[in-house]
Amino acid sequence: MFAYYFELGLRSLRRNPVLTALMVMAIGFGVAASMTTYAVFRAVSGNPLPNKSNQLFVPQIDNWGPQSHGPEDEPPSMLGYIDAVALMNAHAASRQAAIYPISFPVQPADAARLPFSIGGYATYADFFSMFEVPFRYGSGWSAADDQQHADMVVISSKLNQQLFNGANSVGREIRLDDRSYRVVGVTQPWNPRPRFYDVANGNGFDAAADFYLPFSRAIELQTETNGNSSCNGHAGTGWEGMLRGQCTWISLWVELPDATAVQRYRSFLQGYAAEQQRAGRFNWAPNVRLRNLMQWLDFEHVVPQESKVSLLVALGFLVVCLVNTIGLLLAKFMRRAGEIGVRRALGASRREIYAQFLIEAGAVGLAGGVLGLLLTGIGVLGVGLVFEPDISRLAHLDLSLVGLTLLVAIGATLVAAFYPAWRAARVQPAWQLKSN
Repeated sequence: MFAYYFELGLRSLRRNPVLTALMVMAIGFGVAASMTTYAVFRAVSGNPLPNKSNQLFVPQIDNWGPQSHGPEDEPPSMLGYIDAVALMNAHAASRQAAIYPISFPVQPADAARLPFSIGGYATYADFFSMFEVPFRYGSGWSAADDQQHADMVVISSKLNQQLFNGANSVGREIRLDDRSYRVVGVTQPWNPRPRFYDVANGNGFDAAADFYLPFSRAIELQTETNGNSSCNGHAGTGWEGMLRGQCTWISLWVELPDATAVQRYRSFLQGYAAEQQRAGRFNWAPNVRLRNLMQWLDFEHVVPQESKVSLLVALGFLVVCLVNTIGLLLAKFMRRAGEIGVRRALGASRREIYAQFLIEAGAVGLAGGVLGLLLTGIGVLGVGLVFEPDISRLAHLDLSLVGLTLLVAIGATLVAAFYPAWRAARVQPAWQLKSN
């Protein structure tokens, strides 16, 4: 009966091409608007490390005092050098890595080529295992290399292609800022979106990092941060001021495998801040935070506000389109009251009338979904007119979005068809036969 009802629906749609076109366009435009904005929202609000996000945490410590923050009593988003190194040296977590962004000029081995600037991070050995960074060649450096301030570097596959034509470059030398570093690893293309470990510097949707350098070596070379530095009136003088003062410019991530470890580390943070208070460095009560990865992204407002607003507006537009579709379907179905009366008089049940008109509405939804797919593809290509390039380039039309678009189109049309189908099924056959 499904094939029969589907054939009846197609015949009915062909009898009223203008009405059919209006319904298909209403569904297509409504679905396209919602799916285009959803593609952007999905790209910027996803979980960048779903299998470990509940094990990765960001510690925060208030090193400025209550007079320096707002009514929510929140500590700075990043740590100062003193606190970051103290927490690293305490080894209170199973894995931990301090991070800050840096930038160097790189000199290609071919002297005929000009140097060019690259961006990366100063970090610790645990960075690679903690964040599950995939490697094409080699691996990260060791904890012993951190202690020895080793001249080692991990480079991206993109930089490896630029400098070594994609060959295995492990063991070879590259020159960064006129100093030689030995390549110990080449990463696979890796750039989690958002780049959760550096959202405090506003780099959540930037291009992938080109290299990673031991944190201790970067500090020894007095390599300044390429990101934000907040001093809030506590700035020192020069490089020593950055190290000994209360400026915050370093992110710290720790891996805590279970709830017991989380509670233990939270108590450790509280104890550390209390110890700083007793030592006279802080003259305020301990104020610390410990947020996991997704809580951190929410706290940093990583998802752009315009993407949320656009999604709500698009969903509202879809609802308006569905309301119009309800009216069009109702007009279309009730014009066939005589046909319905004859079918009911010949023994068709109300359930069968329901099935016939819902299948017909499903055909409209399928056509609207196909139109919606075409418009969604155009919309995804044009999101750069509304969103910043770093965000708009993340939106893409993949198989999951294709399936979701068709599902939403058909499902929304069926929902819109329930009332018109109910009204059609309530037609009284005796009255229709008598009046016709």
